[in-house]
Order: sequence, then structure tokens, then C-alpha cells
Amino acid sequence: MKGFINQFEDKVKSTIRKYTLIDKNDRIIVACSGGKDSTTTLYLLNKFGYHVEALIIDLLIGNWSKKNLENIKQFCKDHRIKLRVVNMRKEFGCSICYIRSGIQSKTKLKNCMICGVIKRWLLNKKARELGATKLATGHNLDDEAETILMNLFKGNPKLSLGLGPKIGIISDKKFVTRIKPLYFCTNEELKSYSRLMNFPVLYDPCPCSIGAFRGEIRKGLARLEKQNLEIKTNIVKNFLKLISILKENYKLNEKLKYCNNCGEPTRNDVCKTCELIKILRC
Repeated sequence: MKGFINQFEDKVKSTIRKYTLIDKNDRIIVACSGGKDSTTTLYLLNKFGYHVEALIIDLLIGNWSKKNLENIKQFCKDHRIKLRVVNMRKEFGCSICYIRSGIQSKTKLKNCMICGVIKRWLLNKKARELGATKLATGHNLDDEAETILMNLFKGNPKLSLGLGPKIGIISDKKFVTRIKPLYFCTNEELKSYSRLMNFPVLYDPCPCSIGAFRGEIRKGLARLEKQNLEIKTNIVKNFLKLISILKENYKLNEKLKYCNNCGEPTRNDVCKTCELIKILRC
């Protein structure tokens, strides 16, 4: 048990060092969901001595959100970590479920796509307002391998610009650099670690992640993994060999703008969140 814990923590330390994810003067906001990945990220960065605070978006998805919020509050209290809570109703006047159902009554957009866009917008905005220099997420090796394949099948290389241990090809005062300290940790390793550490986390998936494309990719990878245990690692490591070429290719043409409606950073005149809210209110 102790050997696994040390090995796991050393892997995270190695990722932070190798990809220069954190400087000693960084103020880090950890995007928390109440689940095992983000709670582990928060625990380890705090244990390693970095200046961290936790930020959770209360999506107001019934008992699932309620339990996750209770868990992260208890965890932060136990470890003396400052927690910031962003309430969807205070930010948008309603829950994510109301927003999603309203948009889907007019479009065919998937649950996770709508939620993901709004969460990323909120996390960047709130992290910047809190003075963060880095925004840490709990994305793991499985997440990254799945996303790489999803973007490949969608046929749009630009979608992969946001991948890698450190996100961002354009430096901007309104964009908080995102980092993924758990980048090379598998989902199974995280389950084992969080259970051994007795973290108060909910292992149930979001009840709204139904019919998601990611779920199909996950099932396919699980089948392939039975024949090749290194398949997810191979996908991610080979992608990292190509990401610099991809970023350089789009860097020449990319210019970060500010949304005409909300002023948040975007690649277009209007950000995706504002586009979604416009659909909702039409």
C-alpha cells in the first residue's frame, strides 16, 4: 500500500517538473467537482506545498450536486484549504439543467457539450477574478486518450489545441493557464489512491452524462485495452510528439479576441457561452 502511494505521488511530481506546470510563486485554483480526480489534485498540490485554493461550481443537479458539495466542503475543512463556491443560480438565474433543457428544445446539442462550455467559461472567469496564475484540473490519462480520439473522429484538429499537460498557445491577461498534474495517472490508479486515502468523494458519474460520445469511446478503449495494456499511454505519448506541430501551425493564424457580449477571451467575436445563452433566450 505505502509503495503504491509513494509511486503514485512521485508520478505526479515528475509530471509537474517535466512540463514545468507550476512555479513556486504561482497561486493555484483547483477546479473541484467533489469527485476523486479533482480531490486528489487538490490534496497533492496542497501536500507538495503549493499555494492552493479550491473552486467548485454548484451545478444544482439534485442530490448528486448536493453530495459533491458536502464532500468537498468537508475535505477542505479537514485540510484547512480555502473553498470558493460558485452557484449557477446566482450566476445565470437558474440551474444547469434548466439551461440545458431550454437550449435542447431548440437545438440537438448534447448534455456534456453544453455543460462543458459553460463550466470552462465560469472557471476561467472566477479563477482570474480570484487572482489565480494557474487553474489546475483533475484530468487523467484516460480522459486525455478519450478526448484525443473524439477530436480525431470529429475531423477537426483545432479541437486538440486545448490538450496536453499545460493548456494555451496564446498568452493573454484574461486567460488563466490550465494545468493537469494527473496527466499520466490512469483512472484505476486514481480510484485506488483515493480509496486508500479515504477521501470523501462520490464515485457515481454525473446523472446527466447520458448518451455521450465519450462513453462510446471509453467502451471501445476498454475493449482494446484487454489486448494492449499500454494503449492509452501510447495514444497520449504519441499525441504529445505531434502537439507542438499542431500548435505552431495554428499559432500563425490564431488571435485571441474578447467576446462582444461578456468580454471574456474567445477565438470568435462572440464566445460559445454567450452563443448558448442567446439560443436559450430566443
